[in-house]
Amino acid sequence: MTGSRAPTDIFRLLADDTRVDILRAVAVAQYDLDQVGSGAAELAFSEIYDRVDVENTSKLSYHLGELTGIYLRKTDDGYSLSHAGERIVRFILAENYGSPESFGPEPVDGVCIFCGADALEASLVHQFFRIDCTACERQVSGQPITPAQVKTRESDALVQSVKRRSAEDARLVRQRLCPECGAQLSVEVVGVPASALPEADSFVVMSTCEECLREYNTPLTYSAVYHPASIAFHWEHGVDVTARGLWEFHEYVYEGRWTSEQVASDPDEYEVVLRHGEDAVRLYLDLTATVVRTERVRRESG
Repeated sequence: MTGSRAPTDIFRLLADDTRVDILRAVAVAQYDLDQVGSGAAELAFSEIYDRVDVENTSKLSYHLGELTGIYLRKTDDGYSLSHAGERIVRFILAENYGSPESFGPEPVDGVCIFCGADALEASLVHQFFRIDCTACERQVSGQPITPAQVKTRESDALVQSVKRRSAEDARLVRQRLCPECGAQLSVEVVGVPASALPEADSFVVMSTCEECLREYNTPLTYSAVYHPASIAFHWEHGVDVTARGLWEFHEYVYEGRWTSEQVASDPDEYEVVLRHGEDAVRLYLDLTATVVRTERVRRESG
């Protein structure tokens, strides 16, 4: 049980090279399994002893005893990684404890949501992939990025990976699932009429994880764009929204083609309209930004 143990005690267990090597050995055994869908690798005591440089069996037994219950599970068949073991050993193997390599600034497609200029640049700022407007000098988008994500891709592929990750994270957030820890998010829609955002969408969806304390904030229109009705609508018009970065949606809001408004209160209800040419899809959302119904509109301007 870990509930009564302090985090410092839990992480102190890894302050020994042998214990880290044990976790690596189990992870490598999992990787080396030939069977598809074979489940977690379980290494017997003797197998771990053969794979890890340790003085004697007594030392190994001691280290396994320290790791079991936190980073390892023990059954009659051997030792396997626990949830904590899986997360920490993947973090170690990928060397995501380091600093990302430098990137940018590089020009990217899209316009600034604040000034409408086609002057966006991408770069890495600390642990974030950031999009800035060189015309008005505002940050228009930002997303966490891992050192492994940067290390394994060239510039164009890196930008594409950020687009895919941002789309996936946005889809999970829309389903109230924290992309960081998996806990349920609390969600509220907040009106910010005095903000620098365009009048076409002056609402922000604030999604908060009370477990890991991550916050995800996005304009209301963007929270609806990955709904199946929106994805199908845009696909029919030759646009794959799932392959675009959030910053590539800015032009739609800036030009007023995507709009949001509150249409009811007690309880609150909001209407998001996503337009393409003369056609549109309308999505109605409740006070938690959940889509409750949709409408397709042909030749809206008529």
